[in-house]
Amino acid sequence: MNTFQIRGGKTLQGEFYPQGAKNEALQVICAVLLTSESVRIKNIPEIQDVLKLIEILKTLGVKVIKNGKGDYTFCSNEVDFDFLKSKEFRRNGAQLRGSIMLLGALLGRFGEAYIPTPGGDKIGRRRLDTHFKGFIDLGAKFEYDEEEKFYSVKANELKGCYMLLEEASVTGTANIIMASVLAKGKTQIYNAACEPYIQQLCKMLNSMGAKIEGISSNFLTIEGVETLKGTEHTILPDMIEIGSIIGLAAMTRSEITIKDVSWENLGNIPDTFRRLGIKINRRGEDMHIPIQKHYKIQKFIDGSILTIADAPWPGFTPDLLSIILVVATQAKGSLLIHQKMFESRLFFVDKLIDMGAQIILCDPHRATVIGLNHETPLRGTMMTSPDIRAGIALLIAAMSAKGTSRIHNIYQIDRGYENIDERLCALGADIERITV
Repeated sequence: MNTFQIRGGKTLQGEFYPQGAKNEALQVICAVLLTSESVRIKNIPEIQDVLKLIEILKTLGVKVIKNGKGDYTFCSNEVDFDFLKSKEFRRNGAQLRGSIMLLGALLGRFGEAYIPTPGGDKIGRRRLDTHFKGFIDLGAKFEYDEEEKFYSVKANELKGCYMLLEEASVTGTANIIMASVLAKGKTQIYNAACEPYIQQLCKMLNSMGAKIEGISSNFLTIEGVETLKGTEHTILPDMIEIGSIIGLAAMTRSEITIKDVSWENLGNIPDTFRRLGIKINRRGEDMHIPIQKHYKIQKFIDGSILTIADAPWPGFTPDLLSIILVVATQAKGSLLIHQKMFESRLFFVDKLIDMGAQIILCDPHRATVIGLNHETPLRGTMMTSPDIRAGIALLIAAMSAKGTSRIHNIYQIDRGYENIDERLCALGADIERITV
């Protein structure tokens, strides 16, 4: 098992180039199954979750050519359906949350799909009802083998319909879109997720010949087509990594320029960090975070404590609440974090408390942070990364801390952040990867 050893207290400086968006990559890579023609995708982050998905596609018979770093061509002219029912597929598919999005593409093009219960972060209950309810509305038959924990959906013909999603699930919306683009007739999806990842998926599918209207809204209209063609697509920079580096710069009191951030796709992420008192400057498509000795949390207009909560886009993404929480530990003032979507995502705060942070875990969904105003630094300690986002938050805490820290189970960090230790060391961090 690999471990990070971090010698904290280092000031960083330089330019940081964000990786391609992980969440977008998982969707658009699954979408290559919708056509027999070649699809070239650029700016793919070469992280564990994405590389696992690419390997699954290869075992399904998809031809994959690596043109260069983060640049792949996929051709799905032959798909091995027998493999979908194999024990190997059940084992591999169960290791990855993103494997669930294979269902929509396979069902849309071939009329059948199979998947084991997908894995991913242990951050609380993550329902799949939205996915399967959408498939059923389109005319598919759903079956679940509870003993084998194996899902299957089949349809002689998918037919467009109107549907109101129970929740604005990002992966659920992506799955239903991919199932609908080749369905017969018109599909209307209300309460659809409209994150930039979904917008990018829709734009890619339209470039392949799909007919999707209402992109960037929560009401999508899809007119089914007979076939889709090949295309080229470039993935956006990862907004979660960008937010993570904003938090890192504030915690380590560093000057960092984040390159080519695609401002129009960041939503309220910059303003949310500004509410913590962090200065963020726009320089074209680059983001500059200057050195700040201190930053002060704003209050609401009536003087009450600031609350930051997650919400569906264009609300604040839940993937950055762990970073916000860590950043608040060294701010001036207090903050209430309200994590609405997942009931286990705040349970890493005990590790921050061990480092000297002043945090009250109110319940599984809320935590109050009393900032130390950089007057009392966190102290180095031993910890284990429970999931991707908590992992990077703990890494940021360790980099700002006094002394040496070790983070075990860094596989969780590698799942979402490409060579993060090397890229941060290039800015002046002191991180050593230890293989045990």
